[in-house]
Amino acid sequence: MSMALKQVFNKDRTFRPKRKFEPGTQRFELHKKAQASLNAGLDLKQAVQLPHGEDLNDWVAVHVVDFFNRINLIYGTISDSCTDQTCPVMSGGPKYEYRWQDEHKYKRPTALSAPKYMSLLMDWIEVQINNENIFPTNVGTPFPKTFMQVAKKILSRLFRVFVHVYIHHFDRVSQMGAEAHVNTCYKHYYYFVTEFNLTDQKELEPLIRSKICE
Repeated sequence: MSMALKQVFNKDRTFRPKRKFEPGTQRFELHKKAQASLNAGLDLKQAVQLPHGEDLNDWVAVHVVDFFNRINLIYGTISDSCTDQTCPVMSGGPKYEYRWQDEHKYKRPTALSAPKYMSLLMDWIEVQINNENIFPTNVGTPFPKTFMQVAKKILSRLFRVFVHVYIHHFDRVSQMGAEAHVNTCYKHYYYFVTEFNLTDQKELEPLIRSKICE
């Protein structure tokens, strides 16, 4: 990574604080294993496959947190050019508009500016991954039956960040020389969610015709 790119992807530009894995835990060991595969240059299609003898829920949990951290970082690098004025609607081009809905203030799908949507999204994901009842960190504590459902929702919503960045802010990414980093992160995400069927194909349509994963 060039020095310029290192300056772009520094902790000060992160949109939200990174969620870390506690050393000594199974989740930490899985995270190290996943990172070792990536750092060794292993083909991404192979790198996302479930290691022999490992639990799928743990593997998915590690990747959900990792993708949250990475995509959070990517958005942080372009957030200064994503404003209520430049992006009054959270979208991925003219065909795709994303509306926010939650269990509190926005109980019906609501059109919001992209930065407002992103802020609510990252806040919501943080609540999920820091909830011990959904993402247990203690060894032996079982995952809830709803874990995969929550993980799928998180991953689907994170994909919308990729769509918005690629469609509306890729010129900014290019200016920073960060295309390779963003493309690799997207490939990693795409191969992972398709390997375990974690995101509907309909959700992936905005970028499915791109040549990024060829």
